Amino acid sequence: MYSGLLIVLLPLALGYCVPCRSQSILHVINVSVARMVYLILFLMGISLAFVDNLTAHLGTIFTVCVVFLVCTTLANLAGLWLLDVRRGRVSGERGAPVISKWSLLLDSVWLCLVILAGVVLGQFLDPEWFAVDTLSEWALMLLLLLIGIQLRNSGMKLRQILLNPWGLTIALVVMVSSWGGGLAGAWLLNMPLSHGLAFSSGYGWYSLSGILISDQLGPVMGSAAFLNDLARELVAIMMIPALMRRHPSCAIGYGGATAMDFTLPVLQRSGGVAIVPVAIVSGFILSLAAPVFILAFLSLGG
Repeated sequence: MYSGLLIVLLPLALGYCVPCRSQSILHVINVSVARMVYLILFLMGISLAFVDNLTAHLGTIFTVCVVFLVCTTLANLAGLWLLDVRRGRVSGERGAPVISKWSLLLDSVWLCLVILAGVVLGQFLDPEWFAVDTLSEWALMLLLLLIGIQLRNSGMKLRQILLNPWGLTIALVVMVSSWGGGLAGAWLLNMPLSHGLAFSSGYGWYSLSGILISDQLGPVMGSAAFLNDLARELVAIMMIPALMRRHPSCAIGYGGATAMDFTLPVLQRSGGVAIVPVAIVSGFILSLAAPVFILAFLSLGG
């Protein structure tokens, strides 16, 4: 499994070494990443269809998802609440109106439908000749290469990160508290502790966590990881406006890696422009950490 860890992390590292100054090329990369996420989730759906007696595994998928969601949510909010006790409330003007929450929720529904479409198509395919695992592995490596290029050229410099202690602290609290929740979830489900730590290291990046865990533990566990992090993002979207005034660290941190992209518009609208740098730093660090820790913890279980 250590060789698998190297194979997956190598494209990410290579991509991060590629500077790109052309905005048109970066736009193509951004669009390609979005399209490839749909492709890989579609392939995950096909893999799920190839599982013997799939209906018997649906209970497992939802049980694992709910247990880890509850455990990591409680752990994250407890840790971030303690951070807010020290910092106090946030004040300032609101951000400009942005995309509605319902539009963001609709995007998440589409992702679930893509997996469902893969499951339906998989019923008509023969696992003997359709090499879905090989296709998924190559697509995953290409996706990680492109994500590495995105992170390198996101505009975040090391100096900017180190000079934002609030964003750094939020990211560290989310990491540590998530691992605590992951250990609790693994204990409740009688899973290997290393698998629980891997499940809790997605930090809301549902497409990546679902893909990586599916590659290592199979489509049933991968689907559970996907739903866990997707549900985390949906909960974050609903909670951010209510939490921002009194508990800004909770509002920023609970979204995890998505604070630098998907939930950023909601954060800006609720907390104003002053929140944006903090959210980007926190989300950036967690985005870098997610694939490293997921694969590292999975390798320990090998």
